[in-house]
Amino acid sequence: MPSESPSLFILNICQHKFFFSNLLKGANSNTNSPAEEILNKKHPHMASLQASNFLASSSSPSKQIHAAISVPKLPSIRFSVPKVPTKSLSVELNTRDGFINTIPFQKNVTGNGIPPVQESSSASMATVQLYAILESVIDRVEMHNNVGQQRENWNALLLNSINMITLTAATMAGVTATGSAGISVLGLKLASTLLFSAATGMLVMMNKIQPSQLVEEQRNATRLFKQLQGQIETLLAIGSPSKEEVKDAMEKVLALDKAYPLPLLGVMLEKFPESLEPAVWWPKTQSQKTNKQKHSNGKVESNGWTEELELEMRQVVEVIKRKDSEDYERLGNKALKMNKVLAASGPLLTGIAALGSAFMGPSNGPWAAIMAAVAGALASAVNTFEHGGQVGMVFEMYRNNAGFFKLVQESIESTLSESDLGERENGELFEMKVALQLGRSLSQLRDLAKKPSYSCIDGSPIDEFASKLF
Repeated sequence: MPSESPSLFILNICQHKFFFSNLLKGANSNTNSPAEEILNKKHPHMASLQASNFLASSSSPSKQIHAAISVPKLPSIRFSVPKVPTKSLSVELNTRDGFINTIPFQKNVTGNGIPPVQESSSASMATVQLYAILESVIDRVEMHNNVGQQRENWNALLLNSINMITLTAATMAGVTATGSAGISVLGLKLASTLLFSAATGMLVMMNKIQPSQLVEEQRNATRLFKQLQGQIETLLAIGSPSKEEVKDAMEKVLALDKAYPLPLLGVMLEKFPESLEPAVWWPKTQSQKTNKQKHSNGKVESNGWTEELELEMRQVVEVIKRKDSEDYERLGNKALKMNKVLAASGPLLTGIAALGSAFMGPSNGPWAAIMAAVAGALASAVNTFEHGGQVGMVFEMYRNNAGFFKLVQESIESTLSESDLGERENGELFEMKVALQLGRSLSQLRDLAKKPSYSCIDGSPIDEFASKLF
């Protein structure tokens, strides 16, 4: 029971009845009642909730109050997931090593999703083979470059070491020849003899292998393998190589390996041949058929070839034979003879110096010591001129230049001897290549082709070389 008096209790009931009656009137009207305003001000959520519950329970069946709670509509948020690019295995393998136009792979999948194992077509197989050859060529470029640097170090180190040994022994022999008192003749005699003997052995070995000539061989091999690499890359860039081109590239690689071997023992090139033989780094051409061409109004029928162009190429070959090849062979033989004399003189002089130092002593007088000192000094000078001046490299340079002119000559002759004009290289393109190889423009090449005719008419020798590069 509440603690208030009955009168206060009745008064509170009346107040609540008045409150709820006003609340019902305000619910049925469109305007807010004072009680609703009070509830909204104090507890807006609680007031609306209590009012809805009360009205639902106390209203008559004929009057229904519908209450709805409006929930704000949330904005739709779209998440954009980036599309992951998918690459096939062939594209991933092709782009891994930096190649753009690479080995094509065929997409052939059966119904069960398993690609069948089939043989590639002839065109794609030729491409794969060319890529394999290209990898070998790139590896050979690196090998010849590294070996060339190593042998260049050999030349410098051996030259300096032998000269220091020779000059030291010559100095000892000179001190002995002075005959100063208090000098141990026996010690100087043994030391100079050993040094001269060591220099003789090292000179024999150095003159046998000719390090400067070995360096020039590796330089030329590196350049020619890079040239072959460019040719193969051009074939791959053009696309659809043939089996004949693959075979030709393989033969070129093997011909270069034979022309410029890497080992020293067994397969090293002869450094002192009887005479200069031009270097040959291309495969041997097959026997050419007789050239039977059809003519029409002074013109060869097709493929950019004319009678005038064929005559021009033959005249260029004549100039190369009579001027360039002959001159380089003559200079190469002179360099070869000089190198032979120097290679024999160095060890001979150090050997004489070793004998002279062995006979040094009071009984033989100063002449043995003088001979040892003079021979040692001359041996040092000869060694410096031979290996410091790189006479072997000069001979190898002439040999390679003679080989270059032989290659140009053979390429022109083999092209002209081809009877099928369709099998020939395009005449205009071939003329441009020959002009570039000789360092001339097309007009200069045509002027050069007129030289043999003028020489035959005037009876004067040809006064111009075919090449402006060498």
